Amino acid sequence: MRRTRIFYPRSRPQVIDQFLRFGVVGAFGFFVDWGSVEALRPEIGLIAATIAAYFVAATVNWILNRAWTFRTSAADNQHLILQWLRFLIANSFGFLLNRGAVFLLYAFVPFTVHHPVTALAIGAGCGMMANFNLSRRLVFRAKIPETPMELMQMAVEIPAAGLTSPDPEPQMPILQPTMEPFEHKAP
Repeated sequence: MRRTRIFYPRSRPQVIDQFLRFGVVGAFGFFVDWGSVEALRPEIGLIAATIAAYFVAATVNWILNRAWTFRTSAADNQHLILQWLRFLIANSFGFLLNRGAVFLLYAFVPFTVHHPVTALAIGAGCGMMANFNLSRRLVFRAKIPETPMELMQMAVEIPAAGLTSPDPEPQMPILQPTMEPFEHKAP
């Protein structure tokens, strides 16, 4: 039994194209992130500026990804604010990887406190794959899952490889033992 696929696009070249576009948008978002940190740092400090800059950059990335990267699957029927919130929630794991790396570098590499661009670049690299996969699977999809089963399938399908969970194997009859229990006799 072949399961239906609910992601767009399905072919490897289309996924690679999306990933490259996502990377270009991410590079632009990195510069927005860095510029925001530098602009906000004198006013609110490095830590608060780093957190606030993430949300500025994430919003710019969401707009560009919606308009360019995932334009064919952005589902125009989705409410913009809800899709933006879903983007932020879906990328929260990427946020933890990204900002976790940034804050660890701030804590253990003093150079990065004076030059946050280094920590921000490393953090962006740490969160990129997670953000791409989560954005593609949970935010920008051609079809919104209609049933819990479709949502579950979406969670276990690996779209880049074209794999789905395997079909169950047929049941084999259980063989009953025919031998009498072994009795141990003392010598």
